[in-house]
Amino acid sequence: MTVEELAGQVIVARYTGTEAPLELVDQFHLGGVIVMADNYESLDATLESNRLLQSSDDRPWPLVIGVDQEGGNVTRIGAPMTQFPAYMSLGASGDVGLARKAALASGKELRAAGFTMVFAPDADVTVGASDPTIGSRSAGDDARQVATVVRASTRGYIQSGIVPVLKHFPGHGSVTADSHQTLPHQGAGVSELKQRDFLPFTASVKAGAPAVMMAHISVDQVASGVPADLAPKVVGLLTEGIGFDGLVVTDALEMEAVVSGYGAGDAAVTALQAGSDLLLMPADVEAAHSAIVSAVSDGSLSRARLEEAAAKVVALMMHEDAAGEVDADVIGSHSQVSREVSAKALTVVQGRCKGPYVEGAVTATGDSEEVEAFNTAAEAHGLTFGGGTTVALISAYGGPAKADIVVSLDSPYVLVGSSATKAKLALYGSTPQAMEALVDVLAGDAIPAGHLPVVLPGITPPHC
Repeated sequence: MTVEELAGQVIVARYTGTEAPLELVDQFHLGGVIVMADNYESLDATLESNRLLQSSDDRPWPLVIGVDQEGGNVTRIGAPMTQFPAYMSLGASGDVGLARKAALASGKELRAAGFTMVFAPDADVTVGASDPTIGSRSAGDDARQVATVVRASTRGYIQSGIVPVLKHFPGHGSVTADSHQTLPHQGAGVSELKQRDFLPFTASVKAGAPAVMMAHISVDQVASGVPADLAPKVVGLLTEGIGFDGLVVTDALEMEAVVSGYGAGDAAVTALQAGSDLLLMPADVEAAHSAIVSAVSDGSLSRARLEEAAAKVVALMMHEDAAGEVDADVIGSHSQVSREVSAKALTVVQGRCKGPYVEGAVTATGDSEEVEAFNTAAEAHGLTFGGGTTVALISAYGGPAKADIVVSLDSPYVLVGSSATKAKLALYGSTPQAMEALVDVLAGDAIPAGHLPVVLPGITPPHC
């Protein structure tokens, strides 16, 4: 490959609109693109766009067509693809086999839609309500438990044939700032990080994880003030410390943690110099591409380093291609898996361990879409609306509530300040299947099976 081709091969770009960005890929020889929610118009349109991207490229390996599809609030591709609840559900379920099954199901559907890479699972260990970025994207606050869940998910994705990318090394769940808005600072030393944040990554690397995304955080005792994916010593904690020899991926280079201190070109070159291999979402693709070519020309970035990074991308995509195609009929076929996740995750935080909590009439409050989904499930179960038991549904960005029954649909921390006369329940999701599982419990037809995967200050949940 020419230097220009090598420079493009290590870039995965964001694009605008819903049509396949064929010209962008061709102009800069891109390694691939990432599909965001605003690129998704319909399943048919996405299938066609992804098909065009692959068929219009003459390289003998597939493009990276990546997507953030963790479940819960980080879901870019909507129905009819099976929707899964937040990843914390799997920590609450305590079912490692289910974690693998859910990842296998999601991975198969994504591959059937033409995706080759998924930026999941989230391997971060959350430290609680002071973690503003990860929250329910994490399986929990117990590092060893998180490690078992993440390892199982990694194996499920690998089995599906899609390339999973663990994130965000060296751990974003234990910092108290959001890297989308600023550069968070990690004050803990390496020994402490090894005992907490590194554990899920170490477990999954040993299980064969092919790719790891770095975080835009400063590890102050190692490389103060430098985002991890641009810091050679922090990348070294992954490659040399843990022994990871796969693809090192940056977090989105358009995020404020990077753009506040680096231009698009500088960020791209610095990341490659640091040991990152795949550059995700440069703020300016043309500037990033040009800077890489210029850096090789002036010797500040060796051609050998660029070739090494590009070769890792190519080898991984050739391996992905060998998995073969998945029939599109599989898309949307795993609603029972999603329901099983929510049924096994639903947790009694306060109140009786089993219902019925509701008899006859029920009145739900919350966001209109979530109330509608709840009412649909309740009506199918034979419950009536108006009066009766009040059920407050608290969405991801909602505040504390007061009702007979309070249900958190995302992070359970909001239950701490809520008031309920009958029960507080953590559901970790708002999918139709999650609402069905909730109604089953409220009506007394199912027993809540989940266990709280995080500590809630001042609350001791019953041993159900």
